[in-house]
Amino acid sequence: MRVAVFSDVHANLAALEAVLTDIDAATVDEIWCLGDLTGYGARPNECVALVRERADICLVGNHDLVVRGDLGVDAFTADAAEAASYARAQLTEDEREWLRTLAPLGQRAGVELYHGSIRDPVWEYVLTAEIALACLNRQRSTLALVGHSHVALAVHADHGELHGGLAAADSEYVLKDRHCLLNPGSVGQPRDRDPRAAWFVLDLEAQTAHFRRSEYDIARTQAEIREAGLPERLAERLASGV
Repeated sequence: MRVAVFSDVHANLAALEAVLTDIDAATVDEIWCLGDLTGYGARPNECVALVRERADICLVGNHDLVVRGDLGVDAFTADAAEAASYARAQLTEDEREWLRTLAPLGQRAGVELYHGSIRDPVWEYVLTAEIALACLNRQRSTLALVGHSHVALAVHADHGELHGGLAAADSEYVLKDRHCLLNPGSVGQPRDRDPRAAWFVLDLEAQTAHFRRSEYDIARTQAEIREAGLPERLAERLASGV
């Protein structure tokens, strides 16, 4: 089975549309989303509706939990809180109710799925070797996928030592005979200095993950953020991928 995996759309419709176009060209059997459809961007309704239509499984992220009302906006810094309040006001009740059916962790085809990490599916970022190794040590299966950090990652444990690291665009990672942890990066707001939308194709038969990047109209998303009156920094950072 071939699976397209993405995460952290953050209401960036142009990026999501570009990724889904490339996914369609990649010929996959399923689509998995690791959460955070909302927040930061100006098109939460459209992104929730599109992922709801296309994804075979979707997790809820920390931004989605705030937007659907499980957490208060005070959980965020000023820019994120303002974007969450905007999304709360924009989201239709139908899309909000669908978000309420989602969980921050799950399993599909024997693969563990978490928005944040196995230790804290909502809030923990897997960004250090120490945290990655701690998570790998708690995995029940040979493969787990996480989002949340907005950084593409491919690591595995071997005799208690961590191997791998940041996953470059167009790189292929071999999963066979390894205890692996992968992050597809972010569709809507990458933070690894590559502004292109990030995702990967997971081939469960070949035991590989092919990390991909999709070009999209960044200026369109920036214009939508500004038109919505959201903080300027949320528009500016899209061009640099930080």
